[in-house]
Amino acid sequence: MKSTLPFNGQLLCDELMSKHTSWRVGGKADNYYIPVDLNDLQNYLQSIPNNADINWVGLGSNMLVRDGGIRGYVISTVNALREITLCDGGFVYAQAGVTCAKLAKFCLKNGLTGADFLAGIPGTVGGALAMNAGAFGSEIWSFVTLAEMINRQGELINRKTEEFDVHYRRVSQFNNEWFAAARFQFNTELEQKGSNIKKLLQQRNESQPIGLPSCGSVFKNPKGQYAAKLIEAAGLKGYCHGNAWVSEKHANFIISNAQTSSKDIEGLVELIQQTVKQKFDVTLETEVRILGDEL
Repeated sequence: MKSTLPFNGQLLCDELMSKHTSWRVGGKADNYYIPVDLNDLQNYLQSIPNNADINWVGLGSNMLVRDGGIRGYVISTVNALREITLCDGGFVYAQAGVTCAKLAKFCLKNGLTGADFLAGIPGTVGGALAMNAGAFGSEIWSFVTLAEMINRQGELINRKTEEFDVHYRRVSQFNNEWFAAARFQFNTELEQKGSNIKKLLQQRNESQPIGLPSCGSVFKNPKGQYAAKLIEAAGLKGYCHGNAWVSEKHANFIISNAQTSSKDIEGLVELIQQTVKQKFDVTLETEVRILGDEL
């Protein structure tokens, strides 16, 4: 159901989050807003009550929305914050809704190296910044020089990298501030190496269940170990729980289908954690964010 307010973007009420997550599951969001651009987002944020919850979604590849949906507000960046530019000094400015794959291709086109790994991350710049996403041995925060934040009042704040506490798949953030954009410094080389992206994507396609509904990697790798190997060693590769199952191609992926509920997936996540803990005394932490209410 659509609602009309004095904003340029699109406000959807009672919007099914299953339309916006890569697992294709999730209940309704009370308010789902798609801003036109950053300026429109600034205006919309000013209208949200101070005590209301705000959640953000890009490609929906790193989130599990429970079947009861999300109260408050959800803001989509992927069709809104799309600006990407090459700045003086070789810096790249990319807004939160730019896909990581697009950022990788932009750098290739402009003769910048080091961004190839981003082609293997199925998300947006905003989500990648929030969790220090990485692939093929590289992480996005290694290339950040400045973060542009936006607060509940719609104000933009430039923050230096040293203001953040960055870890493996975790970044400390300021209360009521979110990533609007970032400035990156990649390497400059005279020769472009276009074949590297193709090779990395081929490597990903050979080792991961690309094309099936999943969120990407479900669990962080424990220090010195691999979550997928632990899950496989626990005998859970291919294991089904309800209508969700552990991928037989890569054990750190959970696959869904048209009959899968969020409860099925969350139950499988908990079962994997319990089994790995019992067998190996290792606690698996999730990469995926779990949001919303249970039915």
